[in-house]
Amino acid sequence: MVDVDELARLLADDEPPVLLDVRWALGRTDGHERYLAAHLPGGVYVDLDTELAGPPSPGAGRHPLPDVADLERAARRWGVRDGAAVVVYDDAGGTSAARAWWLLRWAGVRDVRILDGGLPAWTAAGYGVEPGEVTPEPGDVVLVPGALETVDADGAAAIAADGLLLDARAAERYAGLVEPVDPRAGHVPGAVSAPTSANLAPDGRFLDADALAARLAGLGVPVSGGGVRVGVYCGSGVTAAHEVAALASVGVDAALYPGSWSQWSNDPDRPVATG
Repeated sequence: MVDVDELARLLADDEPPVLLDVRWALGRTDGHERYLAAHLPGGVYVDLDTELAGPPSPGAGRHPLPDVADLERAARRWGVRDGAAVVVYDDAGGTSAARAWWLLRWAGVRDVRILDGGLPAWTAAGYGVEPGEVTPEPGDVVLVPGALETVDADGAAAIAADGLLLDARAAERYAGLVEPVDPRAGHVPGAVSAPTSANLAPDGRFLDADALAARLAGLGVPVSGGGVRVGVYCGSGVTAAHEVAALASVGVDAALYPGSWSQWSNDPDRPVATG
């Protein structure tokens, strides 16, 4: 993570970080319009649906991982340079920005951080915003996938059986009480409900380190070390990346199931649990 005061200092340096605006929310299509109205100075807009995901399908899920060549072209358009630092933000507690954080880390970019509290925290601290489009000088980053662990549906089932598989969706979706977008309601059998929203304080910032570690430990996460393998999924692999970031912040590496519930629930041969 990076807080707003530290980011302000970094942006004033001779070599500021690449700043990416990843505003997105399920059921909304106005992220770019909101970006054009006001964004952090120098922020480059990133389209989650088209640049941070491949084409959706029942077999692959609603936000499958993009082809790495496509991601590299997008990252260069954003101005990401080899060895450069990157900061990502949104206006929803980092829940969409974390997808960019995870993808870039997965593809080998080492210095990527999430702005804690995002745009609301930036403006609440009195820092300015600007309107319009930012078009940076093209970058030269070379992306190589595989730096972070992923699992497929079989891998997620194995972690649910022998490790700890966290479901980052809202509790009512996990329980199967509602399902607004996917074909079946419920969760992967053996998964534990761990809504991403509970990792955040009311102001949209992450809980402090002690509180976050206590919350995760209460879910069975081995925050003090241990041999339990941890995996995370959500609806389509977006907010699960935020859970992976929360786990990383307390020193726990977790595998991401990119297909998530949107893939699992479309396979009639996959069992579903409720409650």
